Amino acid sequence: MNWDIIEGDWRQFRGKVKEHWGKLTDDDLDVVAGRRDQLIGRIQERYGLVREAAEKEVRAWEERS
Repeated sequence: MNWDIIEGDWRQFRGKVKEHWGKLTDDDLDVVAGRRDQLIGRIQERYGLVREAAEKEVRAWEERS
């Protein structure tokens, strides 16, 4: 998945992200605004993961989306 597309269609992908990572709040998703690095940081924070684990989760999600 191309992050330019995700960023451009963030409203559409926002629901998919929230469905996958339920601990992310609407405020988190507002901050992320389609930016991959911000999403990884918020997943790290909410789920208590190291950066590499959060990146791995996002990469797996990208491949399924």
